[in-house]
Amino acid sequence: MKIICIGNNYAKHIAELKSTKPDEPLFFLKPDSAILGKNTSFYIPSFSNDLQYEVEVLVKICKVGKYIDSVFSHKYYEEIGLGIDFTARDIQKKCKEKGLPWEKAKAFDGSAVIGDFFSKGSLGDLQDLPFTLQKNGEEVQVGNTRSMLWSVDELISYVSQFITLKKGDLIFTGTPAGVGPVVEGDLLVGALNGIKALEVKIK
Repeated sequence: MKIICIGNNYAKHIAELKSTKPDEPLFFLKPDSAILGKNTSFYIPSFSNDLQYEVEVLVKICKVGKYIDSVFSHKYYEEIGLGIDFTARDIQKKCKEKGLPWEKAKAFDGSAVIGDFFSKGSLGDLQDLPFTLQKNGEEVQVGNTRSMLWSVDELISYVSQFITLKKGDLIFTGTPAGVGPVVEGDLLVGALNGIKALEVKIK
């Protein structure tokens, strides 16, 4: 099982991080050890002083695919979910400044929260799918898949040119604006199309 994460897929998020809009999708990987167990609290790692949340729509691959044409991408997933890509922003910043890979800022243990999945047929138009994240009852991120620079189908096609996709692989499709830090005691609650899809306590 692979966790494939898309970076810089929402223009307003790119702007808030003062990043540059990419000419093509940017992706990186998380290992399966990054998955936070169900009903498990997230413990802020000692190596970061700026741990931030990033809520994202997830896609679960349902069959093997390579060199997938985007017009056929819809055949490779049946479920859509919600997750959080926890990021050690201070470490990521240092990596960016030195032109180094981001893995230690993105792929550490527990950094991938996997919420509930729903049949894609139950969610309506996947190109107009709203999602939100609340922190301590306050809405901090509001996103919609219509704001993606690259759609789900385009992302599947692009990634499959480089990496064979297999059943069970997950794609984090990018985060909208509103990312921010967490501290001990915070409670994060995410919703997909108005339906609660994840909850995680910060310790």
